[in-house]
Amino acid sequence: MIEDQDGAGTPRLLPWTGAEGKRCYLLGDGTGYLSRVADAMETMQLAMADELLAHAADMLADHRGTSAQLRFLAARLAEALRDVHRIAESRGARLAGPGCADGST
Repeated sequence: MIEDQDGAGTPRLLPWTGAEGKRCYLLGDGTGYLSRVADAMETMQLAMADELLAHAADMLADHRGTSAQLRFLAARLAEALRDVHRIAESRGARLAGPGCADGST
């Protein structure tokens, strides 16, 4: 576990990546401006994933989608899954609490 001098606890995995796709983390108590921006972005990413799933269901039920359309859909679904996975990992780590660096409870 990494803890800052104010006792903020476990670093939060942010819902975006930095340069070259590297993970971004935030140390804090979860109430600051950047935490609120991250919360809003997670909400937006989850909503977009939900809309994409609905679109995928419609497109797959239609049976008229071209291979190019299906490849595009698969690429967007992969992006959404990556976002949702990062959110789940971040939230899971925060649920584990400051005493569980390995994610176990």
